[in-house]
Amino acid sequence: MGSNTMEWAAKATHLGGIPRRMVIRTVGAFAKLITSYLNYTQVHNAETLLRLIKSRPPGTPLITVSNHMSTLDDPLIWGFKGSPITDWKQARWTLTAEDICFTNPFFTYFFRLGKCIPITRGAGIYQTHMNEALDLINKGEWLHTFPEGKVSQEGGPIRRLKWGTASLIVRASVTPIVLPIVHSGFEKVMPEKHWFGRRPLLPLCLKNINIVVGEPMEFDLSTLQRRAESESRVLRASGDEYIEGNKGHLDSSGWPTGLCKGLDEIAQKWLFVHLSDHIRNAMQKLCVKARSLNNSGHT
Repeated sequence: MGSNTMEWAAKATHLGGIPRRMVIRTVGAFAKLITSYLNYTQVHNAETLLRLIKSRPPGTPLITVSNHMSTLDDPLIWGFKGSPITDWKQARWTLTAEDICFTNPFFTYFFRLGKCIPITRGAGIYQTHMNEALDLINKGEWLHTFPEGKVSQEGGPIRRLKWGTASLIVRASVTPIVLPIVHSGFEKVMPEKHWFGRRPLLPLCLKNINIVVGEPMEFDLSTLQRRAESESRVLRASGDEYIEGNKGHLDSSGWPTGLCKGLDEIAQKWLFVHLSDHIRNAMQKLCVKARSLNNSGHT
């Protein structure tokens, strides 16, 4: 991480914004072609997403979260008719796996222009570029994340979410609006094992895609933080080193308190588990609907 991730290319002022405009418009046109014209796509509750993208309160950040069914979920998920995917100002920022999209200078430059933020798997929620994402959220930007952390085409329930998204919600200066989105069908457009166990060179066509947009989630963080502090005191007093529903150990050292509104490690983890579980439950409800629509062949 560092200078090799080309932070300068991510700035809107880089070369007057011309390279960013070119990349966003080109990728956006590609996504619209695949999603809107070469496949059968139905978007449910799209008006909620579009309203929050275009006219949410000034300075209020938006975090969208979705399941991860293929390597092309982003940008294809934004390629539906009416989406501002070709608008370089309104287009989302997104957290992107460094080991996939930032493997050489050309990819790094391209994905930086495409408003992608490199994230190192396994480096934790306080890694350097999470601060970059936090800065964008604090400016009221729209950030998309895949909190499951990796692609899965097995069709099972939503997996336990990584804590990165929850940590950004907690650390933001203005509490973000969180919007869950679940989709099905992109795993058929870009299957992991299509030809000799490999992905196809180009997205496949004539597939049914369903994108289900949920309702905005707004969290009362002041109340939740007080509860987290209370739970931390109880856990420490009882000597209990685990939080229900979380497999991680709660009493290891090394977690910064100054980066998360003064909460100690146990309070932070309790809060991250609580938020992640609420988001996961909302996603799971949407997942059931998306799969039922896809199985019924609804287009």
